[in-house]
Amino acid sequence: MRVIVIDDSIIVREGLRRLLESEGHEVVDTVSRPEQVAAAVATEQPDAVILDIRMPPTFTDEGVRIAISLRAARPRLGILVLSQYAVPEYATRLLDAGAAGTGYLLKDRVLEPLQLSQALRRLSEGGTVVDPDVVGELLTAKRRNDPLDALSERERAVLRLMAEGLSDKGIAERLFVSLNTVGTHVRHIFRKLDLPRTAVDNRRVLAVLVALQK
Repeated sequence: MRVIVIDDSIIVREGLRRLLESEGHEVVDTVSRPEQVAAAVATEQPDAVILDIRMPPTFTDEGVRIAISLRAARPRLGILVLSQYAVPEYATRLLDAGAAGTGYLLKDRVLEPLQLSQALRRLSEGGTVVDPDVVGELLTAKRRNDPLDALSERERAVLRLMAEGLSDKGIAERLFVSLNTVGTHVRHIFRKLDLPRTAVDNRRVLAVLVALQK
């Protein structure tokens, strides 16, 4: 996979380059500042970009704004945003801009080459990857009239894994249950969250959005 790495730290850029190349990916460019991103993407035509949340000049949410701009211009581009801390607001903004092919992970989550490569593969397939720490924090928060309160503990566990981008088969393997059991949990989640069945909406993504927006 052709990847551009976007981070103001040369240590992080080179570290990610080594991790990616060890998994057979090609890092076609590295970028240190937000204003360089659009030109690099237009020139190199990558399959995916990996970028930090906090970049110059304000070191707040530059990465989120870059990702939203890239998603609007390139709907098929894989976008993986990395953050030092779990900030639910950032994840919600990213998914609202277009969940397919979008990921939000903590930096510690991608220290292993295989984990980073798996995340990129899910994004390239149009999947959505949300850090389980973000989803877990939101799912455990108690709020009045929260539709998530209707979910059982096992259904919450399934929803967390859906947010990580796992398929039903992947969830079954992680939870050591049958594929049919996972399918039942997923149907219950859709019903309890009152998600419509349409040919357009991806109800798995909608379920994750419900979790993030509460």
